[in-house]
Amino acid sequence: MSECLLEVKNLTKRFPIKGGLFGREVASVKAVNDVSFKINKGETLGLVGESGCGKTTLGRSLLRLIEPTAGEVIFNGQDITKFNATQMREMRRKIQIIFQDPFASLNPRMTVGGIISEPMEIHNLAVGKDARQKRLYELIDQVQLPKDALNKYPHEFSGGQRQRICIARALAVEPEFIVCDEPVSALDVSVQAQVVNLLMDLQKDLGLTYLFIAHDLKVVEFISDRVAVMYLGNMVEVAKSSEIYGNAKHPYTKALFSAIPTPNPEVVVDRIILEGDIPSPMNPPSGCHFHPRCWKATDKCRQTYPELTHISENHKFKCHNPL
Repeated sequence: MSECLLEVKNLTKRFPIKGGLFGREVASVKAVNDVSFKINKGETLGLVGESGCGKTTLGRSLLRLIEPTAGEVIFNGQDITKFNATQMREMRRKIQIIFQDPFASLNPRMTVGGIISEPMEIHNLAVGKDARQKRLYELIDQVQLPKDALNKYPHEFSGGQRQRICIARALAVEPEFIVCDEPVSALDVSVQAQVVNLLMDLQKDLGLTYLFIAHDLKVVEFISDRVAVMYLGNMVEVAKSSEIYGNAKHPYTKALFSAIPTPNPEVVVDRIILEGDIPSPMNPPSGCHFHPRCWKATDKCRQTYPELTHISENHKFKCHNPL
């Protein structure tokens, strides 16, 4: 049995909508709604779903870059939602994030050496000029960039190289857990493969644990041990990668995976085209939120939100009429 590193219990993030003369709360958006899951040490959990389903909000809430409205985030046995600013600052050594846009997440006025060494200075790591320089060379080598990159500025690099700089910055504080928030979506396909392979090599060498958020379902299948599917702020299915891609139980998961393009044009794939648009998270449908677009919906689906069903310890879903 693998040891649990991160456990999320009933996590909710609600964004208030204010209006009127006095700016009172008139409505709210539940971006993440009562989500629970676990990630074991050394594991990669892939997180997929349509745009706006709450993937990035969930990832940032785990690190408290966005403060959760309710729920618990238990990291190494400690609920970090109850940490004060000083405790959270220390915890950020162990939990890091790689942002989606490598163009926007790097300070254009700092050299690469300054960008990577900044978190080391904040956490008093590699104290002294020689020790810091040695550590910088190690990090640059780990992400497969040349040593002269340290004296250059972000605008002198390609998108893939900038993302490697972001990875080096995350690794600088020797974290245990990294949220990869769509780290390859802004890159060319050939560069995506290089960055994904780099992340997998680093995980193997350093014993890292990932939450890998992405839209590209083939990339998620390749890198993930388990996959979680979100719809309208809710986690609707979680299973081992091989099982969920081959034996999806939730209709939304099946529809999502049917959209994966096939390299062989002679292979006929049964595409499931969903009708209608994603409902507004400000006013979600009653019962199962997916029922307005589901071809298996019944009156029960329209009235009652489904409970979590366990096929096995590693395969869970929320659906009244599974496939």
